[in-house]
Amino acid sequence: MTYRIGLGAALALALTSLPAAAQVPPYPASFKTREVAANGTTLHVRVGGKGPAVVLLHGFGETGDMWAPLAAALMKDHTVIVPDLRGMGLSAHPEGGYDKTTQGHDIAAVLDGLKIDKFALVTHDIGNMVGFALATQQPERVTRFALLDAPVPGVGPWDEILKNPLLWHFRFGGPDMERLVAGRERIYLDRFWNEFSADPKRFDEASRDHYAKLYALPGGMHSGFAQFAAFDQDAIDNRAWLAKGQKLTMPVLGIGGAKSFGPTMALVMRYAATNVREGVVPDAGHWLMEEQPDATVTMVVDFLNAP
Repeated sequence: MTYRIGLGAALALALTSLPAAAQVPPYPASFKTREVAANGTTLHVRVGGKGPAVVLLHGFGETGDMWAPLAAALMKDHTVIVPDLRGMGLSAHPEGGYDKTTQGHDIAAVLDGLKIDKFALVTHDIGNMVGFALATQQPERVTRFALLDAPVPGVGPWDEILKNPLLWHFRFGGPDMERLVAGRERIYLDRFWNEFSADPKRFDEASRDHYAKLYALPGGMHSGFAQFAAFDQDAIDNRAWLAKGQKLTMPVLGIGGAKSFGPTMALVMRYAATNVREGVVPDAGHWLMEEQPDATVTMVVDFLNAP
């Protein structure tokens, strides 16, 4: 079955299905949204601020909406670009292309369309994997790279990480799983927000309702499952790059929640980069922007502004 939804229809559905009470922190009013044709699909992109460019990439269970507090902090001296990834949020839902190599090309095409050459990357969860693919494809364009609390397929202790029973969802997908979750998106997503938080109450009800409704849009869960189904190919692609003896040379910051990946983020990236710094956010699980937004924003801003 092919899931495609026109962007105008998707936006209309989102606006009619998201009540005013269900609001994540809003972007500053000066941010503009646009639909950008990129690499055979169309991505929903937020753009604001002025100065050197920084690209913010979200992960599963969220959309680019997660980055609003960081975007507000950066906009005074950065041009901030925040797409919804392929098949997620208000971006189009193509049938394929969920390997991270393809999605790296998606983001590069967005930046080309915006006439942006060099940029910093700040990424979370699956965004880490897309950002890593982009950084390996066009390392000369990436000035700095901060990765938040998720591993990268095929890099470092990937095979050991896969053995963690909490990560059973990496193999969960397909038509039967989609039928099980249909109409129960909130139940499925609550599991992630609860189990991967230091304190589930910090991922508040408004945010849960907001994201659950977006993932309930036609094709939303199909595309989400496809992100995970591509991990085996992602690992093959990344290992092929590493086998050439290459490493990223731009400054890299691996940030983990103290009650999630913690210092393991920096450990993972030392397998693939030469200039890696470590950041650990205290009293936080996986959802750093929801659980400890101030500490996370400070850590990222300090890294981006470091000499």
